[in-house]
Amino acid sequence: MTLAVGGGLIVAGAVVALVHAAMSSVQDSIALPPRSEAPYSEPYEGAPYEEEPYEEDPYAEEPGATEPDARKDVTITACTRDPQIGWQSAKVKVVNGSSTTASYTIMMEFLDEDGAKVAEGGAGVVDLEPGGSAVKKAQGLGEVPPGTTCRISDVWRTPSD
Repeated sequence: MTLAVGGGLIVAGAVVALVHAAMSSVQDSIALPPRSEAPYSEPYEGAPYEEEPYEEDPYAEEPGATEPDARKDVTITACTRDPQIGWQSAKVKVVNGSSTTASYTIMMEFLDEDGAKVAEGGAGVVDLEPGGSAVKKAQGLGEVPPGTTCRISDVWRTPSD
C-alpha cells in the first residue's frame, strides 16, 4: 500500500511539473512584443488645413435633371394600391418630346390623404426614339394607407449615345 501511495505522489508531481512547463511556454508565446524603438514626435503645430472653395456648386443637380420639357414628357396614367400587400404603384407614359434618342429616369412620390410622403418609387425607359412612347410601372416600396395618391417628383432625360 505504501508503494501505491508513493507511486501516486510521483505521478501527481509529474503532472504538476508538466502543467507548469506548458503554462510557461504558452505565457512566452502570448507575451507582448518589445516596446518600439521609434523616436517620439511632438504633435503637429502647423497652420490648420483650409480647403480651397469650389468653383462650381458640388451639390448642383446633374445636367438635364427635372427639365421642364422633360417633365412634360411623362404623365401618370394609373395610380393603384395593391389590396393584398398594400403597396402603391403608378403607371407612367413617357413620350420623347426631344429631337434625339433619350433615356428617362422617373421618380415618384406616394402621398397619404394629408399630403405626407409615405413611399417612393421609380421607373426607367432606355433609348426611346424621338416621338416614341413607352408605358412603365413605377413600383413603390412599402405598405401605404388606402387613399394614397401618386405624384412625379423628378424626371431625368439623358440623350443616348
